[in-house]
Amino acid sequence: MFFGASLTAWTGLWMHRIAVAWLAWEMTGSAFWVGLVAFSDLAPAAFISPIAGAVADRVDRVRLTTIAQAAIALEAATVAALVAAGMMQVELLILLELCAGTAASFLQPARQTLISGIVPKTELPAAVACNSLVFNIARFIGPALAGPVIAGFGVAPAIACNAVAYACALASMAMLRVAPAHRRGHPATSSLWDEVREGLSYVGRHPGLGPLLTYAAAMSVLLRCVQELLPPFVERNFGRGADSLALLTASFGVGALVTGLWLSTRGRIEGAVRISIFSGLAQALSIAGFVGTGWFGFGLACAALIGASTSMQGITTQQLAQTAARPDMRGRVLALWGLITRACPALGALLLGGAGEAFGLRLPALVGVALSLVVFAWGLGRMRHIEHSLEAPPPDVAPGAARG
Repeated sequence: MFFGASLTAWTGLWMHRIAVAWLAWEMTGSAFWVGLVAFSDLAPAAFISPIAGAVADRVDRVRLTTIAQAAIALEAATVAALVAAGMMQVELLILLELCAGTAASFLQPARQTLISGIVPKTELPAAVACNSLVFNIARFIGPALAGPVIAGFGVAPAIACNAVAYACALASMAMLRVAPAHRRGHPATSSLWDEVREGLSYVGRHPGLGPLLTYAAAMSVLLRCVQELLPPFVERNFGRGADSLALLTASFGVGALVTGLWLSTRGRIEGAVRISIFSGLAQALSIAGFVGTGWFGFGLACAALIGASTSMQGITTQQLAQTAARPDMRGRVLALWGLITRACPALGALLLGGAGEAFGLRLPALVGVALSLVVFAWGLGRMRHIEHSLEAPPPDVAPGAARG
């Protein structure tokens, strides 16, 4: 039930992302505006995620998930209606995407923490990998559906599909069985702001989570932004349209699907830190190939490698975060992971889009690749220390016990 609802919602989400990016490009013809629209969807995580994680650790997570999904469905329906009526402006699109991004920032930690209430702890690494696998299956299916729909009927029906998908996921929540102990976080013992600060301090002091999440954040800013600016790359580098945009996005999904299958069958934590660190290097090299070529076939192959390496880093980092975090801190740790996966690519997309207006997209993207190699060297130097901390985490500590 959980994975089926996730597959439905995420398929609609990927259709929405492709359609909105293409809509912004059609309305403005500007890489900067496309980056700003992507930024508006993802950026709220920078401000909301720490608060959302603290909220998810102290309220009914099923109810919070339900409210957030309803908000996303309503936003998608509004965007689709305005586009169909010919009333959409890029400024209004940015405002609506900000609303959806805010709801998604609350949804991410609330829904992800439910996994530990559905499967036993011994199955948690495999369940986290399966959850990412479902996301990447949707990443393949969504663009494959969005391309023909946009080409044949326009962007409004593709965005409307997201509203329907989230409505279906919303309906499934009443049938989801979650262990009561994991449905609600700990009782509130201090103010919300104190708990936000406590979560940030916990991650900052943790000898493994702090460096690993810092590494992932830097890579997201420098490299993930390329995936948020695909429409300008498709038209400027390859001279192609919406169908090719869908093919490229589906290629990302195919690569991610392959590595997701491998990691879900692997089902263990040992070696996850090494995979996470070296996947950053693989991502940098494949992005260098993607932005440096004008041959679409080679671009598709590089896109598959980008998807594979991004998926490896994302899945292993989330596995480590889920298993190493204290239960009473899990929502806040996963919220920070949500911040990394949403706000960091948004910041990178804004920077790359702005630089692309002045220098073209290729040179700034290659500068990002060069900087990411410096980050990789930093992460490689700390890899053994992170492995020692995260691949043999201490037993769970009850809330209120000694803090680690």
